Amino acid sequence: MTNRPHVAVIVFPGSNDDRDAAWALGSVGAEPALVWHEETELPPDIGAVVLPGGFAYGDYLRTGAIASVAPIMDAVRAFAASGGPVLGICNGFQILCEARLLPGVLRANRQLEFVCRDAALEVESVDGVFMRRCSVGQRLVIPVKHGEGAWYADEGTFVHLAARGQIVLRYAEDVNGSLGNVAGVVNEAGNVMGLMPHPEHAVDPLLGSADGGLLLAGLVDAAAAHRALAHA
Repeated sequence: MTNRPHVAVIVFPGSNDDRDAAWALGSVGAEPALVWHEETELPPDIGAVVLPGGFAYGDYLRTGAIASVAPIMDAVRAFAASGGPVLGICNGFQILCEARLLPGVLRANRQLEFVCRDAALEVESVDGVFMRRCSVGQRLVIPVKHGEGAWYADEGTFVHLAARGQIVLRYAEDVNGSLGNVAGVVNEAGNVMGLMPHPEHAVDPLLGSADGGLLLAGLVDAAAAHRALAHA
């Protein structure tokens, strides 16, 4: 038995950051459980779900398009609809947008080149369940590594999201041509977040930054709260 909240990490063919995400979650107090994309149900007693970064199968069609209809995604949708916290990192962000769990789309980087470096981020909003360990205006340093990471939406959607506090993170400078330098968004309920930078690679000062640990620890807090509510 453990009091550490269980967090499902969905494994898609071609993913290369699922183990990294599991290790990082374990380092901030979670009990990670790897879940194969062909499963139709999440394990019992799951408090949160992570769709990790990497390269899911089918990205040659459109990033995240085929993965968004994987068998496990119906269970992820149901979990999100119940208020469960769901985090998509990089390719996971793309999958959540393709699955219509988050607004907008991810397009090719403005420079049409793969970007791989540390990026400075500014906390725009602490709305939602993931940002509780951060403060508005706080600057974080978290690595990025993507070729199609430029978030885009129509102007009306962008204005609406900004007004409602659903844009939670912005790049401090233009990294990839993302509209409004958006790096992270949440859904209207605040329990689904897409994040283009990789917090799992920034949980230890030896890696250059531990700022990603703030976001993952916020996810673990939300997972514990969700399980407590389910058992109340």
